[in-house]
Amino acid sequence: MNKILETIKKHNLIQKKDKILVGVSGGPDSLALLLKLFSLKSKLGLTLHIVHLDHGLRKDSSLDALFVKRWCQKLSLPVTIKQLAYQQVKPKGSLEEFYREERIKFFIQTAKTVKANKIALGHNLDDQAETVLMRLLRGTGLLGLAGISMMRKIRGMIFIRPLLETSRYEIDRYLKRRQIKPCIDSTNRQDLFFRNKIRHNLIPLLKSKYNQNIVEVLANLAESVAYDYEFLDQVAQRSAKGNLTHLKIKKILKLHPAILRLKIRQSIGYIQKNTRRIGFVHVKEIEDLLNHRPKGSIVDLPKGISVQKTRNCLRFYKR
Repeated sequence: MNKILETIKKHNLIQKKDKILVGVSGGPDSLALLLKLFSLKSKLGLTLHIVHLDHGLRKDSSLDALFVKRWCQKLSLPVTIKQLAYQQVKPKGSLEEFYREERIKFFIQTAKTVKANKIALGHNLDDQAETVLMRLLRGTGLLGLAGISMMRKIRGMIFIRPLLETSRYEIDRYLKRRQIKPCIDSTNRQDLFFRNKIRHNLIPLLKSKYNQNIVEVLANLAESVAYDYEFLDQVAQRSAKGNLTHLKIKKILKLHPAILRLKIRQSIGYIQKNTRRIGFVHVKEIEDLLNHRPKGSIVDLPKGISVQKTRNCLRFYKR
C-alpha cells in the first residue's frame, strides 16, 4: 500500500487542496482507498466527500450502505448515498453496462453538487489484468488493450485510480494488519458476470499452468499500450485536420491505416462523446465504405451513429 503515494506523484493524480469525491462500496479496495486518502488528507490539504451507490441487487445490500455511513461518521467525512430500485428497471443491455452507467451518472452528479473536482475509484492491479483479458476475449484493438486509465476525463469530470499499481493481495494484507473487516459482496463469488468468470477461473489457470506473474504481465502490457496509443492518437489529431464530422476523402486516403482507424474513432467519439460499443468490425466496415462502396452509401453504427460516403467526404452524424 506504500505504492499509492508513489503512484499519485508519478502520474500527477492529485494536487494540493483538491476536493475529491471517493467512491466507496464498502469492499476491500474502496475501503483501503478511503483510508489511504484520509491518511494523506492533512499532508496534501485534501477535502474528501464519500459517495456510495446501493445497487439493490442483494437483499442485504443496505447493510453495505450502513457500513459506509458508519465509517464516514468515524472519520467525520460527509457522505452521499443512493439506492437503485433495480427491480423496477429493465436494462436494455448487460447488467454490467447498466450498473456502470448508473454509477457514472450518480458520481458525476454528486461531484458537481458538492463541487468536487475529481472522483477517485478503487480499481487495482488485478482489476487491470482482468480488464485486459476480458477485452482481448471479446475482441479489441490498442485502446482496449490499454485497459483501465489511471486518469481520465468522463463527461467533463476527472476520474482517478490511485490503487491501479497496487495488487489485491497488498490491499487485503493492509486491511488485515489494521484488523479491519470490509464488506464482502456475495455476488463477487458467483460467476454471474463475465469479470467473475475471468477472476475465478481463467486467471488462476493462467497462473498455475502458464505464468505465475500473469497479473503483472497483463498490467505492464496495458501500461505500455496506453503510452503507444496516446502517441498515435496525438499523431491522428494532427493528421488531416478539419471538421471531424466531415473527413475529406482525398486527405484520409493518404493516411497510414493505423492513423486512419484512429481518425475514424475520433470522429465517432466527437459525436457520441465516447467510443463504447464501437468494435473492430465497425471500423472495418467504414474502411470498406471508404474504399469500395459508391457515393451515397451509408453504414449504421451502434448508439444511433451513421456514416455516409459523399462525393468528397465521409460524413458522421446522428440519425
